[in-house]
Amino acid sequence: MPDIVNLAQKFALIRDFWSPKIAGQLNGQYVELARLKGEFVWHRHDDEDELFLVVKGILTIQLRDRVVTLHEGELFIVRAGIEHRPVAAEEVHVMLLEPIATLNTGNVMNEHTLRDLDWV
Repeated sequence: MPDIVNLAQKFALIRDFWSPKIAGQLNGQYVELARLKGEFVWHRHDDEDELFLVVKGILTIQLRDRVVTLHEGELFIVRAGIEHRPVAAEEVHVMLLEPIATLNTGNVMNEHTLRDLDWV
């Protein structure tokens, strides 16, 4: 695996929305890249925090008590146990940082659940 990851090149390889790919690994965590569009499922990660960094576009993260809007270059950490739903009105490119064992749909199992992520 090369030391340098070109985000634009990696995002160009991702075809599906809401299907994170692994771009790196450090300290028991994956650095994941994902293209998002539309609404995801409400979910929570009981034991893990989840970092969202917007590389391109505008991402809304709905929480039960508020809404967080992230623009390019901004990040937000959803703390463990907090129910949330990412929403992207237009296509968004995000980088996620979370423990390797974290499921993308957290406590919810549905057609979006990915047990094994691919490297990009």
